[in-house]
Amino acid sequence: MSATETDWYDTPRYYDLVFDEDTPLEGFFLEQAQALYGRSKGKRCLEPACGSGRLVLEMARRGWKVSGNDLSNPMLAHAKERLKEEGLKARLVHGDMCELRLPGRFDLAHCLVSTFKYLNTEAKARQHLTRIADLLVSGGIYCLGMHLTNYERTKRERERWVVEEGGTRVTCNIQAWPPVARRRKEQMRSRMRIEENGSERTQETNWWFRTYSAEQLRRTIGSEKRLELVAVHDFQYDLEQTVELDRGFDVLLVLRRKNL
Repeated sequence: MSATETDWYDTPRYYDLVFDEDTPLEGFFLEQAQALYGRSKGKRCLEPACGSGRLVLEMARRGWKVSGNDLSNPMLAHAKERLKEEGLKARLVHGDMCELRLPGRFDLAHCLVSTFKYLNTEAKARQHLTRIADLLVSGGIYCLGMHLTNYERTKRERERWVVEEGGTRVTCNIQAWPPVARRRKEQMRSRMRIEENGSERTQETNWWFRTYSAEQLRRTIGSEKRLELVAVHDFQYDLEQTVELDRGFDVLLVLRRKNL
């Protein structure tokens, strides 16, 4: 069956089905990380590029005052509908994660699972970190997660998920091509096979990520002097287990706003 080119952010329900499994674990990690590493006592949370709102919803359930932004109107509409269904509130606005035009300041910000890598230039990455530093209170933390790049990789890599809910079955395959080191780019593709109501279709999304080695990431975050790296974890979301930035590929950085 041929795939239809469709931005998977335009189909937030299927996106949610694929990625929602770890949401409670991620929410627990974020909350406990703020308690462990943060130096502020508030419960104001910011999620740049909040997407379908799965973590917006999770943090609101946990009693946080949540704000988020995203460039996808379908994702934002889906997030707002989910909040309404559960009788919860959050401030969600349309906007770029480099600009983050949101009022107030925050005790916790987070951007997980490689969304940061959509920022395809060093200038945009640094602009984003500057805005995060502007918006965090003194002692507030930013949890930034991503897959680092293995520049020695010469073959394609694949990940696959199969999820079912309410008569809908989604099979998602994500493929990454070998990185182009001189251009700091990596071609990506998601392909979803959706089976529901007795029919089947396949949709495909293609995009490019910016690549990062541990040293490249260290230089980028080091450009924002108001943020200090206080811990590195991985996607197991285990607060009792830290990892070394130079020895892993799935990293979750905890950055803290300095008191300057």
